[in-house]
Amino acid sequence: MFDIIKKQIEWGGGTLTLETGKIARQASAAIVATMGETVVLCTVVGEKESAVDAGFLPLTVHYQEKFYASGRIPGGFIKRENKPSEREVLVSRLIDRPIRPLFPEGYHNAVQVICTVLSYDGVNDPDILSIIGTSAALAISEIPFTEAIAAARVGYKNGEFTLNQSKDLESSLELVVAGTKDSILMVESEAKELPASVMLEAVMYGQEAFKPVIKMINALAKEVKKEKWKFEVVGHKELSKKVNSLVGKSLNQAYLEPHKQLRYNLVDEARKKALSELVSEEIAENAVRTEFNSMCYKIVRNMIVKDKRRIDGRNLEQIRPINCELDLLPRAHGSALFTRGETQALVVTTIGTSQDEQMSDDLLGNKSDHLMLHYNFPPYSVGEASALKAPGRREVGHGKLALKAIAAVVPSKEVFPYTIRVVAEITESNGSSSMATVCGASLSMMAAGIPITKPVAGIAMGLIKDGDNFVVLSDIMGDEDHLGDMDFKVAGTRDGITALQMDIKIGGIGQEIMEVALDQAMKGLNHISSEMAKTIEKAREEASPYAPKIVSIQIDKDKIREVIGSGGKVIREICEKSSAKIDIEETGKINVAGVTAESIEIALKMINDIVAVPEIGKVYEGTVTKLASFGAFVRFLGAMEGLLHISEIANERVENIEDVLSEGESVTVQVIGLERNGKVRLSIKSIINGGENGYESSSSFGSTERAPKDKSSDRSSKFGRKGGHGRERGGERGGRRREEGRGDIGSRGEGRSDRGNLEDKRSGRKNDNSDEGQKRRRFF
Repeated sequence: MFDIIKKQIEWGGGTLTLETGKIARQASAAIVATMGETVVLCTVVGEKESAVDAGFLPLTVHYQEKFYASGRIPGGFIKRENKPSEREVLVSRLIDRPIRPLFPEGYHNAVQVICTVLSYDGVNDPDILSIIGTSAALAISEIPFTEAIAAARVGYKNGEFTLNQSKDLESSLELVVAGTKDSILMVESEAKELPASVMLEAVMYGQEAFKPVIKMINALAKEVKKEKWKFEVVGHKELSKKVNSLVGKSLNQAYLEPHKQLRYNLVDEARKKALSELVSEEIAENAVRTEFNSMCYKIVRNMIVKDKRRIDGRNLEQIRPINCELDLLPRAHGSALFTRGETQALVVTTIGTSQDEQMSDDLLGNKSDHLMLHYNFPPYSVGEASALKAPGRREVGHGKLALKAIAAVVPSKEVFPYTIRVVAEITESNGSSSMATVCGASLSMMAAGIPITKPVAGIAMGLIKDGDNFVVLSDIMGDEDHLGDMDFKVAGTRDGITALQMDIKIGGIGQEIMEVALDQAMKGLNHISSEMAKTIEKAREEASPYAPKIVSIQIDKDKIREVIGSGGKVIREICEKSSAKIDIEETGKINVAGVTAESIEIALKMINDIVAVPEIGKVYEGTVTKLASFGAFVRFLGAMEGLLHISEIANERVENIEDVLSEGESVTVQVIGLERNGKVRLSIKSIINGGENGYESSSSFGSTERAPKDKSSDRSSKFGRKGGHGRERGGERGGRRREEGRGDIGSRGEGRSDRGNLEDKRSGRKNDNSDEGQKRRRFF
C-alpha cells in the first residue's frame, strides 16, 4: 500500500531520519523528519503552471505547533490552536529565508510550504528539523529548486562550540545557520558580547556540521527519482533595448538624487512613461515592469561596483548623519528619538511590575517574559496611505531581532525586579529601521534609569557581488537593500556582538565576504556608539517619578500562607489599604510595588506585622476577634492571635467581660507569655501597672517565660486607655470600633496563625491557609 523510502544518519548526538511515501501522498512532496522523539511533517505543494505571472515568487511558508505534540491541551477558554503565535511566525520566517534564493530566477509559480510539529520531546528543537525537512521535500519534488540546504544550531560554552543543544542558559551563543554545502544563506543569532572572530567561527562550524545532512538529502532525492518541471526564463532582449532607449537616461539621473521621496518620484515618472508607451497586445505589462526593474538593478549596482559611489553620495563605509534626543514625552518613563539619515525611530520604555509580564503558552507550557520589545511600522513612515493592520511577520521579526540585541545588557530579574516594555514607532524609514530600533531602545532605557550594563548599537550591512568582485556597504539605505545581494545586520556593544542576522538573495556567500562584512560592521558600530554617547553614556541614577518603585523583602516560606490568608483575604486587604501591587514567589521573596513611597511603606508595614514573631514585653495594637467567659481573643501582628485572659484586663476584678470589651474593638496589649505550643498570652493590666518595659501578672494560665517587673512609671495615657476597663479615653462603652465593623478581620477563624496551625497539625486537619495547590507566584 505504501511505497516508503527512508534515510537516516547519526548527527548532532542523535539519529536523524527522513521518510517519505506514507503520509500526505497527495502533496507535491512530503517528508516526515524525526530526531529523538521530535517529529515534524513537512509538505510542499507547487503549481506547475500559473495563469497569471505575478512578477515575483509567490512562496508562502507556514510553521505550526500542535499542542498534542507535547501531550498538552491549549490553555484559555478556546481549546483549539488559533492564530499563529509569535514563535510560529518567527520559525516560518526562519524556514522561508534560506529556501527563497534557491528557486530559479524568473520562476513565479505559487509554492506553499507547511511544517507541522506532530511530536516534541523537549530536547530536539523542531525548527531545525523543519528547515531540513522542507529542503528534503523540495529536493524530492518536481518543483524547480537549485540545490539542497540544511541547518544547524550552534552554541558556545567554555570556549567550545556545541551542536544542536537545546537552549542552554550557560551558553553565550545561540546561532542558527543554514546554507548549501558550499555557501551560507542565512544566519540568525543571539550572543553575549562575543568577538566577531568567534561569531564567524561559529557560522563556519555550523556549515561544516550540516554537510552530512545535505549528503543524505541528495541520496534521498536520487532514490525517489522525480524529474523537475522544465522551466525556462523567456528573454526579452528587444524589450530591454526599448526600455533602455526610452527611460535609461532619466533613470541614471534619478539615482543621483540623494533624497528618497524626490528620487522615488523621478523613478515613478520613468516607470509610468515606459508602461504607457511599451505595453501593447504583444507586450504584457508584467514583462515591461520586469525589464524596468532589471534596469534599475543594473544602474545602481554598476554605479557602486565600478564607480565606488553610492546613491546618496557616501563612500562605501560612511555612516549617515546621526541625531539623538531624549525625554520627548513628559509622562513616559523613558523616551528617545534616534535619527540616522532618513530613518527615524521614536522609542519609548515603560517600567512595570511582575504582574505586567508577558504570559505565553506553547509546547513546553506556560512561561513569562519580563522584557518585551514591540516594533511598529506605520504606513506614513514611507509616505504611503494604506490601511492599519495588526503587526505582520516583518514587524514581529524586526522586533524579535532588536529584543535579542538588547537582552544581553538588560539586568536580570534578581537585580532589577521590574517588567520592561520597549516600543519602537518607526516614524521615517529609508533602510535599517530595525537597527535604529536597537539604538533607540538603548537610549530610552538609559533615560528611564534601567541599569543596562552597556549601550547597544546596531548597523545594517549590504553586499553588491559581480562575478568574483564584491563590495560591502555600511549602513545601507532602502534602495541598496532592495537592489543588493545581502542584508547583514549586526548589533552589539564596544566589547562584542549581541545579535547577528544575515539574509542572502543570491546563491550564498563564503567565509571571505562574511569576514570583510563583520570587520566593517564593527567599525561602524564603534562610530554609532560614539555618537550615542554624546547624548547619554550610562543609565540615569533616578528613574522617572511616574515609574513604579519596587521594594523586595524575604520572609520565611512557612509564613506565605499567613500573608495570603484564607482565599486571599489578607493580601487583598493589604492591597486595598496601601494601593500597592504585591508579588509573592514560592521562595518567600515578596516584591511590593507602588507609585509612591508611602504606598510601599504601608504595605511593607502590614506584611512585616503579619510575619513578625511576637516578643515578650513588647506592646502591640490589636483587635478583639471573639469574647469568651474566660477572656478575649485578640488579633495582632496581622494574622497572629493571642488570649487576653479576663484577669489581665484590669487591676480590679472583671465580672463580665462584655462590660469592658466588645468584638471588633481596638485595644493595646502587651505580650506576657509564649507557650511551647505556640499560644500567646496577652495583657492590658501589665501596661497600666508597669509600662511597656515591664509587667506583672496575677494569672496562672499555664507556664510562661516572664519579663522583669518595673512599676516606676504609670504610662497608661500613652496607650489611649482610661483606668483598666478596656475603653479609649473619652470613648463610649465598648471602645472605638473599626469602620469595617464586625467580621471583616475579627472572626475567630480568620488569621489564627500559630495557635490554629498547631491545633490543625495535632488533629491532622489541613489548614484553610495552606498554600498547597497555589501557583508558584501569586499576584495581587
